[in-house]
Amino acid sequence: MNKRFLPVLAALAAAILASACSGVRPRLSDGRVPDVINENPDHRGYFEAIGIGAADPALPTETQRRSLARDAAIVKAQYELLSLVKGVELDGGYKVSRAIAVDSSLESRVKASISGAEVLKSEFTKDGGCVVTLRLPKDRLAQDTGLALR
Repeated sequence: MNKRFLPVLAALAAAILASACSGVRPRLSDGRVPDVINENPDHRGYFEAIGIGAADPALPTETQRRSLARDAAIVKAQYELLSLVKGVELDGGYKVSRAIAVDSSLESRVKASISGAEVLKSEFTKDGGCVVTLRLPKDRLAQDTGLALR
């Protein structure tokens, strides 16, 4: 093997190993939502939110219940992301919520960016509920909205 490729190969192996270790931690314990959910929504390069949803237990199939529970969990997680983003401080000391009050078109750009957040994990509970973890990269939010995030 050519010695020039060894550093490249080592860097590639390190990147693969690092990505394998950075998965989303499970939110359920034995198929149940725990009594305490520890969250850290503001990470270095992204925002993360969870949503918990349930469906009408009278629906005839498990697929229908799971689908609606997941949809409800996604909507709840998007709401949590919106609340989080509105509290973010911008360059100049203003919060996003204040910028939205000044620029009405900004709210639709923020909501569109949040709607595009990545669903990292969907976990189904034993009783038919769903816990969803969403992630929104800060650089994508800044690009979509034109905001200068701190």
